[in-house]
Amino acid sequence: MIALFMFSMMMILLFTGQRVFGAIGAVGVISAILLWGTGGADIGFSAAIKLMNWYPLLTLPLFILMGYVLSESKIADDLYKMFHVWMGPIHGGLAIGTILLMVLVSAMNGLSVAGMAIGATIALPELLRRGYDKIMVTGVIQAGSSLGILVPPSVVLVLYAMIARQPVGQLWLAGVFPGLMMAAMFIIYVAVRCRLQPELGPVLPPEERNVPMAEKLKLLRAGLLPIGIFVSMMVPFVNGWTSLVESSAIGASAAMLAAIFKGRMNKIVFENSVRKTLGISCMFMWIILAALGFGAVFDGLGAVKAIEGLFIGQWGLSPWTILILMQLSFLIMGTFLDDTAMLVIVAPLYVPLVGALGFDLIWYGVLYTITTQIAYMTPPFGYNLFLMRAMAPPEISLRDIYRSIVPFVGVMIFALALVMLFPQIALWLPEYVYAR
Repeated sequence: MIALFMFSMMMILLFTGQRVFGAIGAVGVISAILLWGTGGADIGFSAAIKLMNWYPLLTLPLFILMGYVLSESKIADDLYKMFHVWMGPIHGGLAIGTILLMVLVSAMNGLSVAGMAIGATIALPELLRRGYDKIMVTGVIQAGSSLGILVPPSVVLVLYAMIARQPVGQLWLAGVFPGLMMAAMFIIYVAVRCRLQPELGPVLPPEERNVPMAEKLKLLRAGLLPIGIFVSMMVPFVNGWTSLVESSAIGASAAMLAAIFKGRMNKIVFENSVRKTLGISCMFMWIILAALGFGAVFDGLGAVKAIEGLFIGQWGLSPWTILILMQLSFLIMGTFLDDTAMLVIVAPLYVPLVGALGFDLIWYGVLYTITTQIAYMTPPFGYNLFLMRAMAPPEISLRDIYRSIVPFVGVMIFALALVMLFPQIALWLPEYVYAR
């Protein structure tokens, strides 16, 4: 009953428009004081100390800085020019190139908002101008940008790692194959559909296709620079030469050097990158702090054991039934909450329960993230739907945006089912790397 009261109070505060960390942290600390007296206030303090002592958290601002430097200095724009020239001669080629762009932007930033911003402001106007179907390409950008919370360095998986007490490196590696698999599924869908209906994705006109090979190679070199930065960061980590924090420092330094050598680093770019990095990093630190305090109260209550006894002992539900019900609850919550709010609200309850049911917490982190991607695009209040509405040109209506996501949500649900049925899709890479 106490647990239900805490959840109810937290939801009421969230619906009043309070900041997520304020609502969750306040309910956690006030509940601790009411339950255990003035000594309960130490729960919030101990959560803060635990957060400050968590060394892998240093990866968060470094990876975010890397992404913003590449974005603000327009190095990421070179990627789209490269895909534009190289993929234009095939039906649906620019849409396929946009998906590849979204994957690479995700690997540079770790946030879905960055991919959405680049896709909606750079790719979408170009696709519409060249006669691509507006509903299909709107769905492409929404689905592609959602990969930002799964493909490493995912900021959401850092938050999950802190709450679930799991290694960030293993979680990031676990997201690689599911993220690439989902991107490949999007590409196959677009390629097949444009093959059957060529008018949805026309090829570029001859005057734009016939670019001299020297110009194509120049664009290829410029576009491959962000990929080189990502490789320089991840290869040492995967081979065990550097720690995750050291790799994030390499990535941030490489991005800064690239912007300097290309002559694109100036005071405005530097200041915007640092300001946005600080804003995002501080937001996530406050959310993690609130979640740790709230979770500590739950641990003290023994609420997880009580709910485990209810589901398994009294109701007789199987572990897989409970897991599927959890995923469905994420889809429902995703219609009105963002990914961090969902995780912070239910993680104190779900994560220990998943472990008690015998499931792998690294694998479950990937399941949570994929389910969050689906929830991001689910009407009526999916997060990505409203981001697209804010960034899309006037000729794309909210109805178009809702219609555009239907096939991509179907692909995501199929991918989620595959990862649930075949856990090694997510677990093989971290097991292989950490075994070395």
